[in-house]
Amino acid sequence: MKVQDGCDNRCTFCVTTLARGQGRSRPVEEVIEEVGLLLDLGYQEVVLTGVHLGSYGRERGDGFGLYELVRALLLRTAVPRLRLSSLEPWDLQPSFFDLWQDGRLGAHLHLPLQSGCDATLRRMARRTTRESFAALVDAARARIPDLALTTDIIVGFPGETEAEFEESLAFVREMGFARLHVFPYSRRAGPAAARMPGQVEPAAVKARKARMLALSGELWQQFQAQYVGRTLDVLWESARGATPEGWVWSGLTGNSLRVLATTRAPLANPVTPARLTAVGEGGLLAEVV
Repeated sequence: MKVQDGCDNRCTFCVTTLARGQGRSRPVEEVIEEVGLLLDLGYQEVVLTGVHLGSYGRERGDGFGLYELVRALLLRTAVPRLRLSSLEPWDLQPSFFDLWQDGRLGAHLHLPLQSGCDATLRRMARRTTRESFAALVDAARARIPDLALTTDIIVGFPGETEAEFEESLAFVREMGFARLHVFPYSRRAGPAAARMPGQVEPAAVKARKARMLALSGELWQQFQAQYVGRTLDVLWESARGATPEGWVWSGLTGNSLRVLATTRAPLANPVTPARLTAVGEGGLLAEVV
């Protein structure tokens, strides 16, 4: 559910501000009403989205707008599972994570970092540093059990040297993200980065992307493996196919682990406990409890 549009940031690689304009937010009561309608239709999960979701309510002078919106939805609706989409790290305070005392809030945070090198972050005009980002992650992990932390990383940004890339790679590993979205820098007219010196050669960008993706795969395997043998609640979404043993169903845990289970019983839309048995190609294999 889209609750916010527009962006007031000025990241030097991004055209979003030019394309979407300034930030603007839907009224709280309107959001609550729509969630109620979705629940009446049988939806089990709502994902709040926005171009700059963390700035929700800011144009109205509300510095705690997203906190209050999430709190209102948890208090005033019976939504079984609530998720948040991408959140800029500088929009959050440690107290924001106290909301996760309500177990209906999905234990997954997507905090776009873009680079693990402070010099690169400054050229990107990102309003964070390695130190502040790491402190925020520590605060989140202290308050949210089984947190899955994902991020965005850009490789080959103008001026990124091999040393800066290695620094970024090392910091990503240090943070122990569950998974990465890796983007090669793409030069386009409009953003300030297109006019910066030190544009990185395509071959170097391609090589850095491959290395960062390899790290992402390694981190993802490690994150999934720690849940083998545990039983977690899964929202079953759809059938992936059929076998002689039954339908192969796909679903998500509260911390965004993809789970696959085979059963003869239909599993479209319920939330059930499942015992995770192994890491498979398409996700964690499970047995429905």
